[in-house]
Amino acid sequence: MQTMERTAIFTAVPLPMIHVDADWKLAHANALGLGVVGAAAIGRHFALVLRQPALVEAIEDVGRGGPLREVRYAVSPATAEQVWRVTVAPAPEGGAYCTFVDITEQELIGQLRRDFVANVSHELRTPLTALLGFIETLQTTAKDDPVARERFLTIMAREAGRMARLVRDLLSLSRVEAEERQRPTGTVDLAGLLGSTLSALKPVAQDAGVALKLTGAEVPVPLRADADQLTQVFHNLVENAVKYGTPGKLVTVSLRRITDVPGLKGPCIEVNVADQGEGIDPIHLPRLTERFYRVDTHRSREKGGTGLGLAIVKHIINRHRGRLRITSEKGKGSTFTVILPMA
Repeated sequence: MQTMERTAIFTAVPLPMIHVDADWKLAHANALGLGVVGAAAIGRHFALVLRQPALVEAIEDVGRGGPLREVRYAVSPATAEQVWRVTVAPAPEGGAYCTFVDITEQELIGQLRRDFVANVSHELRTPLTALLGFIETLQTTAKDDPVARERFLTIMAREAGRMARLVRDLLSLSRVEAEERQRPTGTVDLAGLLGSTLSALKPVAQDAGVALKLTGAEVPVPLRADADQLTQVFHNLVENAVKYGTPGKLVTVSLRRITDVPGLKGPCIEVNVADQGEGIDPIHLPRLTERFYRVDTHRSREKGGTGLGLAIVKHIINRHRGRLRITSEKGKGSTFTVILPMA
């Protein structure tokens, strides 16, 4: 193949592509291909550039007359691992052509799915194991012991409630994710919604010894939103602030209008849910909205948490085209900020 013809073909291919010649040197690459191997790779032996054994073996096999091969090729630049599916095809003039397809996102989705299944299995296995153990005990050694039976039934009810909460949150998360691309069509008075949410949580706050305060909600604040989902957002955030706040302290919910929010057009509403608890180490903040991520697993389970609440909050806010910001300082409490566009 003539050089000009090869260059035209390489330029037309909308994928990274390289040519390893009959002398096993990396002879040519299109612009996208240079982005994978680097401009300095041209003219070097291909094995010094593409150092993974599976790909090296595939190129050598195809270059010696073998059939077309597909192999996985992973590189780790400064940011995150990138994964390619490489098609190695024989070149008429000798050597091999390699075409790269980026499958990083597919692999990430697959890994997220596997992690999700593993996490759900783990979360369900613990209470199920406890229930099965207590059922077996009640059927045998504690069958005629009313004191033990009452104690075991109390624990079983708690573990069954834990599984029920997990299933409820999983269904809620699935429903929210399915609706995430659909803009809400209803209209909500955000000030009234916040007032109702705090009223509903007042008994929980009193039991925890925490006071609730709402500011900036003196006049109605109409907003295009899904009332049930926003209620779920602020119920979750305020309840978390109460659970993880310090007894005798205050949880403040403040509402105000703001403008010039990066990425959002027009005026917005900002709602801050601030507690005066222990605070969260900054290392945890970027991961708080991940499914099943907990700062303190034991404490979260003790308080009835499933590890899905903030993931649900994030998806609901995304559906409303809003933003969620989390700030915290150890010993001074945390603030969860929800920004929603008014238009």
